[in-house]
Amino acid sequence: MSVVVDTGLTSRAVVGRFYRRLEEFAKSAWWTRLAMHFSSNQQSETYKWLGMVPQVREWIGGRRVRPLRENGVTIVNKTWEATVRVDADEQRRDKTGQIMVRVNELARRVAIHPNKLLTTLVLNGESSVGYDGQYYFDTDHEEGSSGTQSNDITYDVSTPSAPSDEEMYNAIVRAIGQIMSFKDDQAEPMNESAREFLVMVPMSFLPSTLIALSGQTVESSSNPLAAGDPFKVSWVANPRLTWTTKFAVFRTDGTTRPFIFQEELPVQVQVLAEGSELEVNENQHQYGVKAIHEAGYGFWQDACLVTLN
Repeated sequence: MSVVVDTGLTSRAVVGRFYRRLEEFAKSAWWTRLAMHFSSNQQSETYKWLGMVPQVREWIGGRRVRPLRENGVTIVNKTWEATVRVDADEQRRDKTGQIMVRVNELARRVAIHPNKLLTTLVLNGESSVGYDGQYYFDTDHEEGSSGTQSNDITYDVSTPSAPSDEEMYNAIVRAIGQIMSFKDDQAEPMNESAREFLVMVPMSFLPSTLIALSGQTVESSSNPLAAGDPFKVSWVANPRLTWTTKFAVFRTDGTTRPFIFQEELPVQVQVLAEGSELEVNENQHQYGVKAIHEAGYGFWQDACLVTLN
């Protein structure tokens, strides 16, 4: 009696490929540079941002104890899913890689989903409240002894919807300088060691941004607040942005980050395949992904919105 060997694509191979591709796509997703990643074990988490520790002072007399100020933001987790079905016989016969193409695309969509969540936060930053009770992008942030500070600035150019290369460069430098000027609630500089930034622009600003940052650095001599090594400035052209006269700059090398990505359940793959009721009754295989997470605002001091006038 001859033995028939099924050489078709198995569900185990599909799932294995999905996780490999998910990891690869996640490494290149820009959200990982902008968000602090926290694990969650409940429906929502409240992050209590404490005021900065006291300044170092000469010890004269007794200790001077200063209480920490407390601010916070609550992020509620959401459940997300994406599901595809393939014909069981198509999967068995697949010799052209079409099934794997769909698996790769599913992995890509899952890996960059946080990009979409953070983009929504960026777009809503002028009307959504951050941890300090002010709009995330606002002109009058104030905490403790910081004084009034703005991470929502304007810059004059000839044509706001089409800045020149030089105007774009100078506007980026202006935003970097603004970020480096921010003080904490003790009136101490928060970003004096900052050297790495990400510029996020709408697609219409891509040409001028590419030329402005063609060297991938911004000389610190262009900024009176910095000295020494040049800044390393990367860019993201975000097709989800609806702006026509705005862009944003974010610090990416700090221990704090502009946003929070909160994850209760990492991505899971749920399969109905070989031997399942779905295969027996409908000759279909189903691959679904499930994740529980959400994004929220982190430190506004690591971000600056620029409106071109």
